[in-house]
Amino acid sequence: MSMTNSASFIEPPNSSSDADAMDSLPSSPTSSSVDDDEYVSDAEREWRESLQQLELLLTMVLVPYVGKYFGRKCAYWGWAKFMEWKYPVEIVVSNPGLFKGAGAVEAAASL
Repeated sequence: MSMTNSASFIEPPNSSSDADAMDSLPSSPTSSSVDDDEYVSDAEREWRESLQQLELLLTMVLVPYVGKYFGRKCAYWGWAKFMEWKYPVEIVVSNPGLFKGAGAVEAAASL
């Protein structure tokens, strides 16, 4: 490219027709129809993707596992209360750590 071509992009030549055209433009800013996604930086796009991956991890893995674990725990507690109410038995967990571990293993078995 020559200097005259590149200079015309930097500083347009002044002419009376261009000045008249500039005077007729509206003075208020107009809204463009360009999507905001075009202006989103790469870092913002990666941040949104990582948040989406975390959301998928929560909804697909952690929530079902935690729900299943606490559901079993609630069911065992409810069954023990029912058995104590219905029959004269006392339900005692002799090793609570083993009981919690077995519940965690059973909850993860079908995942």
